[in-house]
Amino acid sequence: MRKLLIPIIVIVVVGIFTSLFVVEEGSRGIVLRFGKVLRDSQDNPKVYEPGLHFKMPLIDSVKLLDARIQTMNNQADRFVTKETKDLIVDSYVKWKITDFSRYYLATGDGNRANAERILNSKLSDRLRSEIGQRDIKDLVTDSRGQLMQDVRNALNNGYQDKPSETPAVEAANTDTAPAADTLPVDNKLPLVNANSMAELGIQVIDVRIKQINLPTEVSDAIYQRMRAEREAVARRHRSQGQEEAEKIRALADYRVTKTIAEAEREARMTRGTGDATAAKLFADAFSQNPDFYAFIRSLRAYETSFSGGNDVMVLRPDSEFFRYMKSPSVGLKQ
Repeated sequence: MRKLLIPIIVIVVVGIFTSLFVVEEGSRGIVLRFGKVLRDSQDNPKVYEPGLHFKMPLIDSVKLLDARIQTMNNQADRFVTKETKDLIVDSYVKWKITDFSRYYLATGDGNRANAERILNSKLSDRLRSEIGQRDIKDLVTDSRGQLMQDVRNALNNGYQDKPSETPAVEAANTDTAPAADTLPVDNKLPLVNANSMAELGIQVIDVRIKQINLPTEVSDAIYQRMRAEREAVARRHRSQGQEEAEKIRALADYRVTKTIAEAEREARMTRGTGDATAAKLFADAFSQNPDFYAFIRSLRAYETSFSGGNDVMVLRPDSEFFRYMKSPSVGLKQ
């Protein structure tokens, strides 16, 4: 009896442990029984909240799904504006699971990569449509907030009123998602807008544009045009500066020439006045004694003629030039 009791206790303990499962905080659990989502009495998929729960051992399996807000960073893509201008837009999306059973079925065993691939495709389509209705000015001003809100609402509510007629979204057509004809009949989901993220069982919390850049070839062309415009402005300013410099230089030269001419005129007038005064003084002085004036003039002539020392003069001995050498008193009045 004891030999049978020990295996029974072991089986019971193992059964208890295999029938227990824990859903951690920030997660939700879905129980699959024979591959089908376990439902409650009202035929709604059962979603297990964080805590300790029970399941049928060896029959049920538990799939844990992350209930926290997820961030999907999109790869920068090229978009065309209303002005047919190309832009490189970098964005990201905040999303979370709202319908765990639908999410599990639509993404193929709760595969996050499938969900983000579908979300990225729909986001790209909406961004392309919204950006195509706006120009660059709207995208870089406050209108960008309205654009992101419109994209979020379109993703959550759908942009067509055509409901889904298939049990899962287009994720069922991916390689990793289960085919639609393999889904159990009782796992059919309520009809929703096929273009909304409710079809995927998720909700878009926020859409943000991180950065808007121009393509390299466009940026280079714009920089070249800006450089050419700045160079044209610089040349215009330079030519205007040179023109002003020439005007200032010409005015300065005119003023210098005028000042020098006026100074020279004043100097000549002053010199002429001085010479006239000196001549008058000499004339008045020498007019009182003409013989003395002639004597002084002769002495100056002697000094000029004989100051060199090597001068040779050919004159007659009785020349008038030597009259004061013969007798100093000749011709002078006593």
